[in-house]
Amino acid sequence: MPKSLVALALILAAALTGLLLYKTYSAGSDDPFSACRTSRIAGGPGNIGGPFTLVDENGNTVTEKDVITGPALVYFGYTFCPDVCPLDNARNAEAVRLLDERGIEVKPVFISIDPERDTPEQLREFTDVMHPRMLGLTGTPEQVKAASKAYRTYYKKQEDGDPEYYLMDHSTYTYFMMPEYGFVDFFDRNVTPEEMADRLACFIEAAGK
Repeated sequence: MPKSLVALALILAAALTGLLLYKTYSAGSDDPFSACRTSRIAGGPGNIGGPFTLVDENGNTVTEKDVITGPALVYFGYTFCPDVCPLDNARNAEAVRLLDERGIEVKPVFISIDPERDTPEQLREFTDVMHPRMLGLTGTPEQVKAASKAYRTYYKKQEDGDPEYYLMDHSTYTYFMMPEYGFVDFFDRNVTPEEMADRLACFIEAAGK
């Protein structure tokens, strides 16, 4: 596929994901987190998140119940990503560190969309650099696809590059999940660590955590 068409497909997928996210919560008294949101979101409850079965960075088979045991930030990417994934996850890790200083614990989670190269060992090297609590997840192509579908994310392998050092097109939202509520909110790439930490603290305090 020509690069222009790949770029267009990525833009359209990101726009669709953004629309789904935009419609996830409605403003008003039925939203316990309305005071924490930076915008009023129209629509009913969304369908972001759900069951998955993956393999963690230690080689253990896990489900969403094993992973999202408390407030968690979930990001889909890959360790061979040259810039976007390292920057986004470093931002997420910094927000988590800022929350640690406030006595608020959030688990950063990194789900690989590149199971062909991202072994548990490879993931562990990546996450250990980012934050000691960051958990890396991979799995079979089918397991990864199912998890991505549950979170309404997009990814596609670039077929016109080096067969060994290929790139992946993918969406770049970070999802905030809580066990009792499921999907709570999302963060795009423009949010700073400080802004993310403040919003996360607001959500967690509103939930009485």
